[in-house]
Amino acid sequence: MPNPPPTKRKEAPAEPLKRVVGLTVRAVAGDDKVHVDFSPGKPGVEGHHVQLPEPARVPSKREIAVVRGWADSLALTLACHDAKLHRKLAPQSGDARAVFEAVERARVEAIGANRMDGMAGNLAAKCEDYFAHGRFANVSSREDAPLDEALALIVREKLTGLPPPATAKALADVWKPVLEKRCGKTLKQLAAKSDDQEAFGRLVRDLLRTLEMAEQPNEGEQEESEEEQEQQPEGGEQETEGEEETNEGQESSGEEQESEGESGDTAEAADAGEMQDIEIEAEGEAESDTAEPWRPNQSVLDTPESFGYKVFSNSNDEVVEAEKLSTPEELDRLRTFLDKELRVLASTVSRLANRLQRRLLAKQNRAWDFDLEEGALDAARLTRIIIDPMHALSFMRERDTDFRDTVVTLLIDNSGSMRGRPIMVAACCADILARTLERCGVKVEILGFTTKAWKGGEAREKWLAAGKPPNPGRLNDLRHIIYKTADAPWRRAKRSLALMMREGLLKENIDGEALAWAHQRLLGRPEQRRILMMISDGAPVDDSTLSVNTGSYLEHHLRQVIHEIETRSPVELIAIGIGHDVTRYYRRAVTITDASELAGAMTDKLVELFEEPAKVESSGGRPLRGRGLN
Repeated sequence: MPNPPPTKRKEAPAEPLKRVVGLTVRAVAGDDKVHVDFSPGKPGVEGHHVQLPEPARVPSKREIAVVRGWADSLALTLACHDAKLHRKLAPQSGDARAVFEAVERARVEAIGANRMDGMAGNLAAKCEDYFAHGRFANVSSREDAPLDEALALIVREKLTGLPPPATAKALADVWKPVLEKRCGKTLKQLAAKSDDQEAFGRLVRDLLRTLEMAEQPNEGEQEESEEEQEQQPEGGEQETEGEEETNEGQESSGEEQESEGESGDTAEAADAGEMQDIEIEAEGEAESDTAEPWRPNQSVLDTPESFGYKVFSNSNDEVVEAEKLSTPEELDRLRTFLDKELRVLASTVSRLANRLQRRLLAKQNRAWDFDLEEGALDAARLTRIIIDPMHALSFMRERDTDFRDTVVTLLIDNSGSMRGRPIMVAACCADILARTLERCGVKVEILGFTTKAWKGGEAREKWLAAGKPPNPGRLNDLRHIIYKTADAPWRRAKRSLALMMREGLLKENIDGEALAWAHQRLLGRPEQRRILMMISDGAPVDDSTLSVNTGSYLEHHLRQVIHEIETRSPVELIAIGIGHDVTRYYRRAVTITDASELAGAMTDKLVELFEEPAKVESSGGRPLRGRGLN
């Protein structure tokens, strides 16, 4: 009897959704080259690559709507958003830029919501889901309510007529009276300019100046001069002598060739486009002259006090090697305990680490150049030499790959909330990944951050002795721990890694300063590619500091540091949150619900990074950004 035909394998229920969503994204974006990927990471768009949240195997109606909402939002970004114009108009400062980008996202989504009712429903589901994961439902003061998110909701309501979702109503209500009073006229004007990104962006800049978040005394003059040039192209009072001569030559040629006016206009338009590109490439210099004349070339990483973050006393802060915080006998005992825990997690973590190693070594094995005149002799081409001894193209040379010239820093939160299983799993993952990346030729640095005391240390004592001056800033002593330097092999640092398991080490966490410290260490490394991975289970908390400052004091500084690194630094920053939504802080992040998922999340994010091209810095020292709004 003939064999029965093989049964067709049944596909997962989510696969048709992925195909339909991918086709929809390309259709809305109007670009067949767009590649759509689904992953647990933060949704975003970079170039022609769109990353969407991974749906459940059997998604519910709400999950389908959320995925479609993200797809519509990012597709509209590709279709209705000019990244070059956005970079030209966006302010440099952290808070002002965050507001500008949030409002631009609201504009792009409003275009789709106003044109298509189905898209409006998808975007509303996405918006509700986004704020459902935050802590905005019970916001009661403006100090705890981020302005960028609130203003985006208010602008969304102005452009579409849709009220904020129930999960974000309190957030919008806190800021709405103030914003309506101070810039209500500008908010009304935004609706009429939603289809014009440039005009819309300039209105947003006016709004920021009204809110005293940006100062541009020269921008209005520049805009007026541009309008005068469009209305009066022959106006020579504000032009240079060279430009006058050029205009005169164009006028004379136009008189001689009136019949070819259209071609002349085309050439002028091309020249104007080239000049615009030149202006965009030099945006860094232009912005430093016009956007922020009162704070030029300053960074929150170098001068945090200029950005509103103060430290009352740093005389007792310390950066210490892990082995100096304990005795050799205790380190041996803790290492024995860590090895026992490693045997429990070895099957899971090692499997993931081996997958990462295979990916990297596969890239390494394929990175060869053949048919060269010099190098290592290619055994596969020995016959060529025998046939033709004069043939010189029989050599090969290993190509330098990106991942080989790479350093990875693991910055681990050593706060009290990490006590128990989270810190144990973090130590195990750091240990195994350090060994794995070391075998692949990638250097790894492992750092930790905490404080020296609970509820303030010597800094608080000095503050009390000084008579409790108001707004003192940070009131605790930092302890930054070096578990393993990048140049130290794992075998020499393995005892130090076990210090994370020590009782009494984990106290408070001040994430912003720890992130700036780890970033500064990476900048001093000679490697071409530098990756910083933050592992944390919550927002920055220090009771001593927060008791005498605003409730969002540490969180605000953290946002400033993150924005500075993500937009102006060659360091690639990723974050993993354990039971805490870090996607509202970091542009590239993932949140896990259990510490047991940490190994998979770390491995997946590293695999993604190593498969992507490294950041390229522009001639002005700032990284090139291709993300658009995300």
